[in-house]
Amino acid sequence: MSQPLLQLALDHTSLQDAMQDVTRLHPYVDIIEAGTILCLCEGINAVRELRAQCPEKIIVADWKVADAGETLARQALGAGANWMTIICAAPLATIEKGHQVAQSLGGEIQIELFGHWTLDDARDWYRCGVRQAIYHRGRDAQASGQQWGDEDLARMKDLSDIGLELSVTGGLTPNDLPLFKQINVKSFIAGRALSQASDSVAVASEFKQKIAQIWGK
Repeated sequence: MSQPLLQLALDHTSLQDAMQDVTRLHPYVDIIEAGTILCLCEGINAVRELRAQCPEKIIVADWKVADAGETLARQALGAGANWMTIICAAPLATIEKGHQVAQSLGGEIQIELFGHWTLDDARDWYRCGVRQAIYHRGRDAQASGQQWGDEDLARMKDLSDIGLELSVTGGLTPNDLPLFKQINVKSFIAGRALSQASDSVAVASEFKQKIAQIWGK
């Protein structure tokens, strides 16, 4: 398994506020995500602005697409995204079309694992060429006190065994990272853990140090 990357999730309602975090944190992260909330509030311009500000970074359009995979993948990657998210409930045809367009433009599709999905679904995604999925606790689950547990880790391991690389998110702190040592992690996604920290640079550095300790070669 390769060393996981660190991803900054921007779920601001204002592009101006998001760009302040980008200016401060982009040297310390590998991936920058135009989050769903940001894109709903600011539109595709959020992706364009991130690409202009961070030409060397991987940019994610977290659109959670449910339909029109081909059209929206073309729009997202055309605006500068490397990766675009499709919700796991989307029809397989939407995922296939999105993947084909993303691949033709040098990008990738990530499957958002929200709600109901099965390992058979995951095998279908893998068969059509998708290689990434996002596993997380949503905001509401975190607010209700849900913790990472053995069931989560077992499902992640099953997804890894299928061949999917996982981005992991949901109220993560650096101290959580050892839980995922046996998982094929593509990236750890941190949003409020960075944007709302009193010293966000120090927290980002701690994430990177912990990743290097656990997965360093």
